[in-house]
Amino acid sequence: MIPVVLSGGSGSRLWPLSRAMHPKQFLNIGADHSLFQATLMRLAKIQGEALMPIVVSSEDHRFHVAEQCRALGVTPSAILLEPVGRNTAPAIAAAVVQALSTGKDDLLLVLPADHAIENLDALQKAFETGAVAARDGCIVTFGIVPNKAETGYGYIRVAEKGQSVQLVEAFVEKPDLATAQQYLDDGRYYWNSGMFLFKASVMLEQLRRHSPQVLHAVEAALESAKRDLDFTRLDAQAFSAAENISIDYAVMERSDQVAVVPLDAGWNDVGSWSAVWEIADKDSQGNATHGDVILEATQNAYVHAEHRMVSVLGLDDVVVVETADAVMVAAKDKAQDVKLLVDRIKQAKRTEATSHRKVYRPWGNYDSIDNGPRYQVKRITVAPGQKLSVQMHHHRAEHWIVVSGTAQVTIDNKQIMLTENQSTYIPIGIVHALENPGKIPLEMIEVQSGTYLGEDDIVRFEDRYGRAPAAAIQAI
Repeated sequence: MIPVVLSGGSGSRLWPLSRAMHPKQFLNIGADHSLFQATLMRLAKIQGEALMPIVVSSEDHRFHVAEQCRALGVTPSAILLEPVGRNTAPAIAAAVVQALSTGKDDLLLVLPADHAIENLDALQKAFETGAVAARDGCIVTFGIVPNKAETGYGYIRVAEKGQSVQLVEAFVEKPDLATAQQYLDDGRYYWNSGMFLFKASVMLEQLRRHSPQVLHAVEAALESAKRDLDFTRLDAQAFSAAENISIDYAVMERSDQVAVVPLDAGWNDVGSWSAVWEIADKDSQGNATHGDVILEATQNAYVHAEHRMVSVLGLDDVVVVETADAVMVAAKDKAQDVKLLVDRIKQAKRTEATSHRKVYRPWGNYDSIDNGPRYQVKRITVAPGQKLSVQMHHHRAEHWIVVSGTAQVTIDNKQIMLTENQSTYIPIGIVHALENPGKIPLEMIEVQSGTYLGEDDIVRFEDRYGRAPAAAIQAI
């Protein structure tokens, strides 16, 4: 059984903590590991052997995937990078074609990267039950046994409840509250978990029958893919031609080979702040908190503080989330609608929808700690052995001050070494590079000054991470 971890989502309902460039699956939300890492850890415990999953991710998140796998000692058999988001059908199709390219017809267990599951024993038993049906040619989905009338999930209806493996009668869209209550009372409805188990050849045949356009586009994207470090970059032109469609619409609702295995394992898709509140530890008043929080006369609230003390007085059933550059306050029963705020922020062309003040790069990160007319100050951290691209800027000069560690600086083909409390200056238009040759992180303060300080004022000449050379792009 080969796990396929889908990790391409943006998690906009968990804004402002989740951003497009650093989405929820890579965040440590109330835990020591990210949701992506927790998914890998569950798989490792269940499989009991070296874990080599296929990971399908956005190209923007490739180094999050690589670094978080490395931290767990997990070596994916493939990391497939989507140049654009095209929903779950093309992502799963890419994993199927990749798996079959080895000459084996394995079972594929498809899991989203951003779910929380409490009961591993129940999960393992469900997988074992599903594997039997999958080997017999079924496409198995796992239906979550509902414990309330939920309007945020799609549903699966079975013809007759009671068997461990049940034939699917219909997939049902997200209902209103009254309809959700009817589903709960009926007893033949499960929440659609988005987890699947099937033989690779079976899904290939079903894709060919029901969504040939998707399969053709993905096959072309893999055929023209480029291998870069540990990544397989799907061809952008071919993959972009794939229909933007979920696997439910593309295959599951059209196939007569779909079965459901009930799953009651403390599942949560962590799809909203109210869902985060549900799985968090709570005090006697039903409040869940993170960080420096003071509450008074407040009940059933979720309050998350990242950078400063947050106090809440006399409010019930609210969500308050504070980050370095944004604060979000919402009624808990409106948590599913946070994405509407994100849409407004995008329409205003503000960066808070996509990036945090601290931005992660393959070499480390930078934190924009101050800015004003014609200047910007950043705190830069370069991991040991890592190097920024060889680059230049048309509109800004830079001052670098080393706080700790050692910096190897190249300025116009001349190399210098800087240590703590030493500094250097890079004029406008001069080609330069920065590397950490040491064994500890390099911490620096960068002061930019000039007429334009946007991240797209970069001309890149050389880069060890495969980012486009000699082009204006959004990264340093």
